[in-house]
Amino acid sequence: MDDTHIRLAHGNGGLYMRELIETLFARHLANPLLDVQTDAAELPTMDGVLMITTDGFTVQPLEFPGGTIGSLAVHGTVNDLAVSGAVPHYLTLNAFIEEGFEISKLERIVISLAAAASEAKVVVVAGDTKVVPRGEGGGLYLACTGVGSRPRHLNLGMDRVQSGDSVLVSGPVGDHGIAVMLAREEFGLSGDLLSDAASVFPLTQMMIGFSGLRFMRDPTRGGLATVMHEICRATGLEVRLNQTAIPVREQVASVCEMLGYDPMFLACEGRVVAVVDSSQANEVLKRLQLLPQGRDAAIIGSVHEGRAQVVLQTELGGERILEELEDDPLPRIC
Repeated sequence: MDDTHIRLAHGNGGLYMRELIETLFARHLANPLLDVQTDAAELPTMDGVLMITTDGFTVQPLEFPGGTIGSLAVHGTVNDLAVSGAVPHYLTLNAFIEEGFEISKLERIVISLAAAASEAKVVVVAGDTKVVPRGEGGGLYLACTGVGSRPRHLNLGMDRVQSGDSVLVSGPVGDHGIAVMLAREEFGLSGDLLSDAASVFPLTQMMIGFSGLRFMRDPTRGGLATVMHEICRATGLEVRLNQTAIPVREQVASVCEMLGYDPMFLACEGRVVAVVDSSQANEVLKRLQLLPQGRDAAIIGSVHEGRAQVVLQTELGGERILEELEDDPLPRIC
């Protein structure tokens, strides 16, 4: 493939499209189940409950400290399965590429995607490529579907959350949102903060061993506070958070203070929020902190009878109600 940039011909189903798929996508994503000559993949039988999820990914810039849109697509899809208690196995990949996109950049992103998939122990078994005319896309959009299996005995969900339960988070919040914003060098700001984008599977697999685990979620768009609001709406219970217990990196806190953002509404791409029976919360926390991704985990609040609202106990000892997010706190970052 001698071209340096994507042409419309790369999406027309002919020679150029075949070369793009075979020499770039299939080469880096090669595995025994990926057959670029067939229209459907045959998957082995899986034990347990079959789980499926799908997601789309748009981010600017496409390459940012700590990841790319490629690794983000893998982590985002894998994490949706993991927080459901499933073991991720397979992915499909759809790429929507804008005419004129630099092929060397596309290859870097696919290499990043392949590395993230290998680390997460998932394989891409099917995919599709579309090319849109110049000016009709954001360079590159990706969409993934993930397939996994969940143990039949495992029962997680907001309907299991009870008054008195504890709320945990596996690490600092807001890293991804601020890292992407700094990578854009908006507002005259820059920094070396890395996105937290990663597979949370090791964290979730540890936690599902606890009978007191009620619910897990990865706090992506809308961040930690949005997950708390979802719990309130689903249960009719009140969530009370302790601001001093919520882990936030100093750089994230500084940027938020300068620009008026609230880190609790910023996206994370490698964190887990969990609701756990309070009698097991401290042991879950200890086990989380033994894992590399969970060393900064914390118990940040609890669930109570009361109004269906999120109450933040502030550093000064007061309280404020965290309202639901209405506007995007940042341009789209996941």
